Amino acid sequence: MRIIRTISELKVALKALRESHKSIGFVPTMGYLHEGHASLIKQSTARCDATVVSVFVNPTQFGPGEDLSRYPRDLERDQNLCLRLGVAILFMPEAAEVYPTGFCTSISVGPIADALCGAFRPGHFRGVATVVAKLFSMVQPDLAFFGQKDLQQTAIIRRVVKDLNLPVDILVAPTVREGDGLALSSRNAYLTEAERARALGISRGLFAATAAFEKGERDAEALAALARASMEAAGEVQYCQVVDPSSLDPIVGGINRPAALCAAVVVGGTRLIDNVLLTPSGEPMQFISHLEA
Repeated sequence: MRIIRTISELKVALKALRESHKSIGFVPTMGYLHEGHASLIKQSTARCDATVVSVFVNPTQFGPGEDLSRYPRDLERDQNLCLRLGVAILFMPEAAEVYPTGFCTSISVGPIADALCGAFRPGHFRGVATVVAKLFSMVQPDLAFFGQKDLQQTAIIRRVVKDLNLPVDILVAPTVREGDGLALSSRNAYLTEAERARALGISRGLFAATAAFEKGERDAEALAALARASMEAAGEVQYCQVVDPSSLDPIVGGINRPAALCAAVVVGGTRLIDNVLLTPSGEPMQFISHLEA
């Protein structure tokens, strides 16, 4: 595995792979890797000849008062996990490498970035869209892998890829959870033992709504209310809403097409997001390959 810190060195390494006719998979991360990230890397190594993982805590997606300075970091652990999983290139640039002096371009993706998390984190998805587009330009992967837990981010990246005609396919892997249901997140490291116990109310609410859906409940507001009732014991519920998983438009009334029940809850001082997919057929979606933007 090569550890690369500059764009120029990355280009040289990738040129050699392409000249050898290797397909390239890409997993962009902010580091502090866990088994959710590992699942994405495994998907990539199974489908591509060479996998590139980036570790970059992107400053432009953090707002004032957010957790940029204390975002968890463990570069040695990240390196060991990537080495164990067969990653070809671990790209770990500094902020000045990604955003050199004079950088002033950003990508705005419209209303889809203002829904759900966007209403509480203004400017966040502008930073996400910009850095991912830059990383796609640097790596030029054949496939890029994201997790379902970050459903809104994935929908936005799909929109960027479609609108800018970027030659990359986006694949989405299911959310990875702890045995008790808590969705894996790097920010779980912030939780105290008591907060973690309360945080289980998020997944329990989503699972309760899923169970009701599978028994025939199709009213979006009723399902969201059922989930919210459990989440309110966890902390401050910023949103709990049924939406179209691609456009993120709210679904009102009966659910007659694929939908997602999405939530954000602040537990203690930690903001956690989670979601479940609701399909009218009642059959779980194990791996989402192409959600149309």
